[in-house]
Amino acid sequence: MSADMIVPRTGVGIDVHAYAGQDEARPLWLGGLLWPGERGLAGHSDGDPVAHAAADALFSAAGIGDLGTHFGTDRPEFAGASGVTLLAEAARIVRAAGFEIGNIAVQFVANRPKFGPRREEAQEVLSGAAGAPVSVTATTSDGLGFTGRGEGISAVATALVYPRTRETIG
Repeated sequence: MSADMIVPRTGVGIDVHAYAGQDEARPLWLGGLLWPGERGLAGHSDGDPVAHAAADALFSAAGIGDLGTHFGTDRPEFAGASGVTLLAEAARIVRAAGFEIGNIAVQFVANRPKFGPRREEAQEVLSGAAGAPVSVTATTSDGLGFTGRGEGISAVATALVYPRTRETIG
């Protein structure tokens, strides 16, 4: 017996960036927001691990490569690009591949900045870029590992996408 149904697909994305060197004047972009007075992250683009993990989760869910496939360091046009721009482009690519986006959830690990007061703002910016709900949570690693030592920020994201056409299961 077979049934036509829409089968959702999930994906996972992980992104990690070290803080830029003390002698580098890079702004901190996190969750699509500029964090004045905070030390920025090293990276080919703006180094926003929240937006990058979200984009990577979309690619994973759709089965169409990863962040490096689409925006790698061999693509000079993405040097310095905004994480919000990359997330919007990832969402466009996923939709062009025949999928719709259900939602994206991201958790980042860092000692700073204090995220709670700007959570809603970040979620609004990222949701606008993705054209779908994006939720963001934050935690620390209780002083453990590179995030605990204040050497950088990591983020993990999950995404739910579903094909626009029904699949026959059976």
